[in-house]
Amino acid sequence: MPSEPEPTTSDTATPVSRRRKRDRAQTEADLMAAALRLLERNGVLAGLNLQEVAAEAGVNRVQIYQYFGTREALLRAALNERFLADREARSTHRVMGFADRRKWMFRQALADPERTRLEALLAHDGDEDFTVFPELEQTLANLARDQQTGHLPPDADALVMHVMTAATYMGYCIFREAFARDTGIPVDELDVRAQQVYELMLEGLTGS
Repeated sequence: MPSEPEPTTSDTATPVSRRRKRDRAQTEADLMAAALRLLERNGVLAGLNLQEVAAEAGVNRVQIYQYFGTREALLRAALNERFLADREARSTHRVMGFADRRKWMFRQALADPERTRLEALLAHDGDEDFTVFPELEQTLANLARDQQTGHLPPDADALVMHVMTAATYMGYCIFREAFARDTGIPVDELDVRAQQVYELMLEGLTGS
């Protein structure tokens, strides 16, 4: 993302009369929501203009730097809120075997493809604090269980299988609309067919 000049205390997004009083937690929540709305509205390649984020949230741009430090940190925090929102659902899928977990994760990614595109933006921007696998320790435990229970072959490169199957559904979510245009297949139909092929790939990997 292009750099922006550091703000001064005179930077304001909206007239004071339009800014409502709120505590820090509410201000942070408003800023995160505003950042995601702008990216979804304008597209990720438009970047994230902090002055526009401040105006969208109705706060002073200085507060973004006070609360988050950088635009990358703001976007990471916003994505983390989405991640935490489906924590309960993720806790239920962990008991599934490898193939069923991956099918579930593909469906979740299709339900919120914009999140994957935003994650790709952070990764492409070289944000060293961004992690694509925020619960890797839990994932490693799940993979070890898969090999013990026969959901994966005992000699499988389980971690890289996790990486490559994630890369498949994440890449699909990023390019799905372009894939649909190029192939002439309606996106809803392509989603169904892509999931079917993904399941065949999983069968080949797991030997089931």
